[in-house]
Amino acid sequence: MEYTSGATSWQKVLRRAAAGLLPRRPRQRRPGWSIGVPLIAAAAGLLFTTTATTAGGTALREDRRPQLNQLIEDRREQVAASERHAATLRGEVEQRTNTLAGSDAPIKDQQNRAQGSLQNAGFTALGGPGVTVELNDAPQLDQTQSDASNDDLVVHQGDVQAVVNALWAGGAEAMSIMNVRVLTTSAVRCVGNTLLLHGRVYSPPFKIVAIGDPAALQQALASSEGVRLFKDAVDDYQLGYKETASTVRVPAFEDSTALRSATVPR
Repeated sequence: MEYTSGATSWQKVLRRAAAGLLPRRPRQRRPGWSIGVPLIAAAAGLLFTTTATTAGGTALREDRRPQLNQLIEDRREQVAASERHAATLRGEVEQRTNTLAGSDAPIKDQQNRAQGSLQNAGFTALGGPGVTVELNDAPQLDQTQSDASNDDLVVHQGDVQAVVNALWAGGAEAMSIMNVRVLTTSAVRCVGNTLLLHGRVYSPPFKIVAIGDPAALQQALASSEGVRLFKDAVDDYQLGYKETASTVRVPAFEDSTALRSATVPR
């Protein structure tokens, strides 16, 4: 009976609640919310205005890769034009120097002195026994390499520098990268997975040629910590590394010889 009475009482309570006869909990006013809404709306309006100004009437998510590619191509053509102009000017200087050397003994003496230093300075093409090293990016990522990132699959600046430094340390007499003569003062830079050398951009595979004793050069490559790390990545991510010993040839240095800074050795 108590169970029935209790059930009846609960039924009455539910009916009264449905009829809206039970007292309701008083609502608590939130004065902070009434202030926050205008502030949020003002911030949103400022954000929309800034976005519209930045976009300048264009879509922010617009794919601008075609424009970037065109900009790179335009700059490449400008560099090539500047190089041709510089080569023309160097030819005129050499021609006028030769003309003056025919009637001016001091100029003739200095010209002969410079001619004797051209080979050591890298301004003549050379050939002989040496080593060729080729570095290449890995193929597209597959399912077995799901833990690899994009950085793991490309040749980096440090990888090229490791090979170049090892070859110099192994006694290289002359060297070229992508068939461009490099000197000990040449800077190797990478932008993404491209190589920037003397103002020109090259894509992989990167080919490095060095003239010298092949056995000594290959021993230097084997002893280099940086080269060893790259070879480990070759095994892990299928990066490309090819090393061959043969008779090679490197071109003459053809870029600007102007010095921006120098120090006197002590």
